[in-house]
Amino acid sequence: MRIFEILLTFLTFVMLFQQTMPRKLAASAGFASIAVLAGQLFFEGYRWQMVLIYLISIPLAFITIIRKRLPNRRWRPLKYGLYVLTFTILAFSVFLSVYLPVFNLPKPDGAYSVGTKTFHLTDRGREESLTNNPHDKRELMIQVWYPAQDLNGQKQAPLFPEDASTFHEYIERFADGFGLPAFALDYWRYIKTNSYENATISSAEARYPVVIVSHGFGTSRLLHASQAEHLASHGFVTVAIDHTYSTTATAFPDGRVTGLTTEQYLNGASENIDKLGNIWTQDADFVIDQLNQLNRDAFERKLDMDNIGMMGHSFGGATAFNTAYSNHRIKAGINMDGSLYNVNDKQAISKPFLFMESSSFIDLKNKALSGNISEEEIKNSGLTKEEFNKMIEERKREYKIIDQASMVYIEGTEHYNFTDLQLYSKLLKLLGMTGDIDGKRSANIVNQYVLDFFNKHLKETSDGTSLHHE
Repeated sequence: MRIFEILLTFLTFVMLFQQTMPRKLAASAGFASIAVLAGQLFFEGYRWQMVLIYLISIPLAFITIIRKRLPNRRWRPLKYGLYVLTFTILAFSVFLSVYLPVFNLPKPDGAYSVGTKTFHLTDRGREESLTNNPHDKRELMIQVWYPAQDLNGQKQAPLFPEDASTFHEYIERFADGFGLPAFALDYWRYIKTNSYENATISSAEARYPVVIVSHGFGTSRLLHASQAEHLASHGFVTVAIDHTYSTTATAFPDGRVTGLTTEQYLNGASENIDKLGNIWTQDADFVIDQLNQLNRDAFERKLDMDNIGMMGHSFGGATAFNTAYSNHRIKAGINMDGSLYNVNDKQAISKPFLFMESSSFIDLKNKALSGNISEEEIKNSGLTKEEFNKMIEERKREYKIIDQASMVYIEGTEHYNFTDLQLYSKLLKLLGMTGDIDGKRSANIVNQYVLDFFNKHLKETSDGTSLHHE
């Protein structure tokens, strides 16, 4: 909960006991609660989780202020009912506020401040195959985080678009994905980053290594913002791609907001996964090509194009592997909990590559490969027996081409512990999207592994921090 929210909740609780307080002190509490409510709405902003507290604090403040005018015989029958009602309201609102919190992204612990720029790119040489319009060209939005200087009092950038209509459409699409009404995620407008828009890139180093980030299918580059900020604070330029039509939402400068429409063009056919994977790999190749020009035009030639890495989550992790395998400019990569595609005819990867897996994924994979898995577990996986057996054969082929790669698993994690989504709500554990591990701890562990890996392979330095994880 935020400062004014905590104060308002406390004063509402205090006003319950106004009958035992001196009248002037009780009246002061009433006036203070009104002032705090006004301050909360003005400085922090309304959010629906606090509505019940708003509704109870106003009449309670009124009763407290004019208490001397209320006969005791009228107050007593209401007192205990008011206690029960108010305690229930306070508890419920506090629960909602704590488990659906307004939060800021974790402060990165590197030596650099972080700047960010967003770019709209169009690949004129590639037709858009995920729309029905034959004249469409492939368009992408990318966001770059980098070491910054000369902030000159600039404010921290919000995570989501500031434009009201764009934000509403953005959030509507995210809410649809969770099966929620749009207002339920409206409070996301208050999430702050640690980045400063269009800040000057730091001159502390001659050049900074580059890390490309690819999100999972149906998510967003924004769910990797804290990971990107962490790398940037340690002297990397981090470039996150929104793979258009495969994101929850992507906002373009002209006001368009695209959503997740890829599935209808794939026609539900599993063989088309490789085709989608090729599109994403081409996205990454195109972005790397465009970075040469952006390096000259926007980043004062500070991007070290000789030291490029790539990381991704889920389908984006598979894309990181596929791109690293085929693109000679990528020196090292990380796949976070993603199954591979396009594995046929591939040999073992010769570049440094790290697989980071959730504990449940490792458990399922080990059981499957050993043949020690029950019919019930296959059913719980959401796959038919035929699909499951096909998945196992694909895993066996994967092992052949990742034979030289490193692999770690993080105990207590689930699939979305490798994204910022784990910071949004502890309730995600109940949905099985995140594991038992604390979200902040998990995020820190993932960040340390990622940083240590890229320090070693892109900067040729490593303090071994991540290797101390237990």
